[in-house]
Amino acid sequence: MKAAQASVLAINGGSSSIKFALYALAESPARLLSGRIERIGLPDAVFTVGEGDNKPEARPIEAWDHGAAGTVLMNRLERHSGFASVGAVGHRVVHGGQNYREPERVTAELLQELRRLSPYDPEHLPSEIQLMEVFRQRYPDLPQVACFDTAFHRDMPRVARILAIPRRFEAKGVQRYGFHGLSYGYLMEELARVAGTEAAQARVILAHLGNGASLTAVRGGRSIDTSMGFTPTAGLPMSTRSGDLDPGLVWYLARSERMTAEQFHQMVNQESGLLGVSEISPDMRDLLAREGDDVRAAEAVALFCYQAKKWIGSFAAALGGLDTLVFAGGIGENAPVVRQRVCDGLAFLGIRLDETRNRANAPVISADASPAAVRVIRTDEEAMIARAVSRLLGFSAMKEM
Repeated sequence: MKAAQASVLAINGGSSSIKFALYALAESPARLLSGRIERIGLPDAVFTVGEGDNKPEARPIEAWDHGAAGTVLMNRLERHSGFASVGAVGHRVVHGGQNYREPERVTAELLQELRRLSPYDPEHLPSEIQLMEVFRQRYPDLPQVACFDTAFHRDMPRVARILAIPRRFEAKGVQRYGFHGLSYGYLMEELARVAGTEAAQARVILAHLGNGASLTAVRGGRSIDTSMGFTPTAGLPMSTRSGDLDPGLVWYLARSERMTAEQFHQMVNQESGLLGVSEISPDMRDLLAREGDDVRAAEAVALFCYQAKKWIGSFAAALGGLDTLVFAGGIGENAPVVRQRVCDGLAFLGIRLDETRNRANAPVISADASPAAVRVIRTDEEAMIARAVSRLLGFSAMKEM
C-alpha cells in the first residue's frame, strides 16, 4: 500500500468504552469517521458513529467485553469505503511501564510484555490487549502500533518520579509514571501552533479535566511533574476515582469494615470521586445542575475545584512561576463555571480571567492585562495516535496534521 493511499485507524480504549477515528491521508488529512462504544460489559451498550459533518447515529449493541466490542467495530468499519485503504491501526495504551518510551509496533513479544505489566493497570491494560488481539486475528498483516500514555512523562526529574517507600519496590517498577500523555502531547503541539514556540517552551500548566482528570507542569516542552502517579487513580478527585488518599485508610477500612484489597480497589476507582461525594452522579454537568438544591452536589463540585486550584499552586511553585495555563478535557473545555472557580484567588500567580471570554469558551479566556495567559484547547487523543502511527511507519502526509 502506498502511503499516499493509506488511512489510519486510531483506537482509544477505556475501561468500559472505546473511542475511534478513521483518518484519510491526503494533501489535507481529514477525519472520515469517528465514534464511540460505551457501557461495554453492560446490557445497554451503545455504539455511536458519525461520518464527516453528519449527525452521529447511536444504536444498542451487545458488547460484553472489549473483544466483542472490537468485533462490532470491525464489522461496521468494513462497510465504510475508507476502511479498504487502512494502512495501520494505532492504539492508546495507558501504561507502558519502565521500558516503553516511544510508540511501538505490536508484536507477540510486545503483547507478552503488556500482559506482564497488566497488574500495573488492571482497569485498562487487559482490555487494550484484547482489542489488539481481535484486530490481529482478523487482519494478521495489518500493522498495529501501541502509543503509550505514560511516554510524555518519561523524562520527569527523578525527584518527581520516586515514591517514598522502600527502594526495593522501585526495582520492580513502582514509581510515579503519570498519564494522559497523548492528550498532553497534543496540547503542547497545539500551544506551539497557536501561541508560538516561545510560549510552549516557557512555564506551562496543562489541566486535562474530564472523567479522568490530571494536571501536568511543563517547562522547556518537557513534563517536570504530574498529578497522577503509579496508577491513574492518584491526584485530584475525578468522576469515580478518589484521587490522593491517606494510605492509612487501607488498614483502617480493613479492620473496621473488613474491606479486602479488591474491594478497596473497586471503591477508589468506581465508587468515589464526584460520584462518591455527591451520591448523585459522576457527571459534572449533573452536579452543576443540582448544586443549588443539593448540598452533596455542591460539595462535590467545590472539592473538585479546590483540589484543582491546589495542584495549580503547587506546580507553579515547582515551575518557579507560570506563563500559561491550559484547560482541556470534557470539563476543562465546556464548564466555564468550573474554570472560574478554579482560577478564583490565583491572581497572585498572574491569573486573571475575562468573564465574557470564559463564558464563551473562547480560545483565550484570560484578560488582556493578565500576566499569565489562560487558554482553552480542545484535546484530540485520536489525532495524536494517528500522528504517532504516521511518524513511526513513514506516512508523511500525517506529519503536519
